[in-house]
Amino acid sequence: MGEVPAHVAESAGWLRGVVAQLHRRLRHVDNAGILTPTQSAVLNRLHREGPATQGELAAAEHVRQQSMAATLGVLDELGYLARTPDPADRRRVVISLSESGSNTVRGILQHREEWLAQALADALSPAELDVVTRALPLLQRVAEH
Repeated sequence: MGEVPAHVAESAGWLRGVVAQLHRRLRHVDNAGILTPTQSAVLNRLHREGPATQGELAAAEHVRQQSMAATLGVLDELGYLARTPDPADRRRVVISLSESGSNTVRGILQHREEWLAQALADALSPAELDVVTRALPLLQRVAEH
């Protein structure tokens, strides 16, 4: 890796800060604060990646098994999860989203997108929105690098 010019490093710091701020704002849009960030993250992970065991979820979310058990307990009480025996090892349980859980995740994602669309429309002129839209493929390339 070569040396990064100062102006690129400065832009990287600004971009990181903006992305983090936008991420925090989107998390606050989540279903009126009913779910904690961890609960929302688990639902989103199950939605994106499909069924998983408690241990896999704990490792993916970087929390202890006991903490994940508590999170899953709340999500279970809300009716958002389905639990089935692992076909490869009947001692393990595979956790997936119930229909209610899937509907909740879709609702959260839709709410986030509606909020973001309104924020873009309110904060940016049509020309500025065009600049942001044209930058998206470039940011996607950076994200995939």
